[in-house]
Amino acid sequence: MQELIGRTAGKLWDILKKKDEMSIAQLPKTLKEKDAVVFQALGWLAREGKVSYRTQGNRTFVKLSD
Repeated sequence: MQELIGRTAGKLWDILKKKDEMSIAQLPKTLKEKDAVVFQALGWLAREGKVSYRTQGNRTFVKLSD
């Protein structure tokens, strides 16, 4: 499972490099992966300080940290 989460974190990183920012609700569909795996991968990147979040209304967006 850790390997899958790590690979998904890498895919997420690649997508965020191409797109400035994405809604976290879009990520599982974009990555074609289960919600739980995508959110664990996002947590992995967040723990490493590689992503930042922005909330607008009831939506949360993520982008690579500066």
